[in-house]
Amino acid sequence: MANLKTLLSTLDTLEFQDMYGEDFFLTWENTYDEIIATFTVADILRALREQNISSRIFDSGLGVSLFRDNSTRTRFSFASACNLLGLAVQDLDEGKSQIAHGETVRETANMISFMADVIGIRDDMYIGKGNAYMREVSRALKEGFEDGNLEQRPNLVNLQCDIDHPTQAMADMNHIIHSLGGVEAVRGKKIAMTWAYSPSYGKPLSVPQGIIGLMSRFGMDVVLAHPEGYEIMPEVEEVAHKQAFTSGGSFTKTNSMAEAFADADFVYPKSWAPFKAMERRTELYGEGDSAGIKALETELLAQNANFKDWECTEELMATTREGKALYMHCLPADISGVSCPQGEVAASVFDRYRVPLYKEASHKPYIIAAMIFLSKIADPRAKFEELITAGAPRFSR
Repeated sequence: MANLKTLLSTLDTLEFQDMYGEDFFLTWENTYDEIIATFTVADILRALREQNISSRIFDSGLGVSLFRDNSTRTRFSFASACNLLGLAVQDLDEGKSQIAHGETVRETANMISFMADVIGIRDDMYIGKGNAYMREVSRALKEGFEDGNLEQRPNLVNLQCDIDHPTQAMADMNHIIHSLGGVEAVRGKKIAMTWAYSPSYGKPLSVPQGIIGLMSRFGMDVVLAHPEGYEIMPEVEEVAHKQAFTSGGSFTKTNSMAEAFADADFVYPKSWAPFKAMERRTELYGEGDSAGIKALETELLAQNANFKDWECTEELMATTREGKALYMHCLPADISGVSCPQGEVAASVFDRYRVPLYKEASHKPYIIAAMIFLSKIADPRAKFEELITAGAPRFSR
């Protein structure tokens, strides 16, 4: 209870009221206070669950999920978050819906939302498409509510788009904060967001972009490392530069994995596809050019193979600060000799950090639940005090 009281007091110091009734798209569109409020609410929700106190703010209602890419952790995190708050979950399978028959975005958004309170969307495959689609859905929901078709306006949560992966980046940041014992300890720490070899093609850019787009706000020394030709979106790099300057941290780039790892406090080796290649793939899909897509895939796999030495090894880990950097990953990682012959990380490194990695992943359901909570509750502190006073058990032991 002492920890809960401290967390509730933290809410009193923050300005986050503008999150009420709003969607969550990109972390850098939210203020610093709003980001900290999301972490704080996530920690309160976890504390309530650990103390077997129900955090149901809904007696009924629906959380709708739409995944246009494969997912395990984010899919189950969204379902867990909705359930924690009292919502049932329904996944929208586009292949089994009228979307396949040409139903418009506006119509789909309204038809799935009559009793929905939140919609989570993952659309990360195509450059210039995913985030734009989410905003089109958001506009349709707003219009449906204003027209009186919807009794409530469902709020939208970005579960990953072509630009950002806010729920992942914020789970990662909260993991860092907890590992250091508080947000104040984050300033001045070095994080290496580095490309790593993978025997697969076309992994989204949104994880590295999400990391540099969030960690640069906390006074960290953020290093983005990749081989030449594996650039990310330049506009996200510009965001990182500006935020690092404002926060008193730094944002630098290098084509050396070793340079990025040197004296790092946190390392995040993760494969992604080149920005230009992802732009080209989007064009090919739009043209329906299956032969072109296959040729691009072959080209990119051959390009990846030139950089098999970009692997998180024990030798590289030894060059981090006191050889004790925290290894991070969004999972699943390509583990050399386990999930593939050669990949992003040596098996010994991954196995040594397996427990911290699972703890890192455990933050995501609470982050998503916090985003929903803050979009639905005008006075979070009062609602939490109401839940604590009621003390309804989440389950009977």
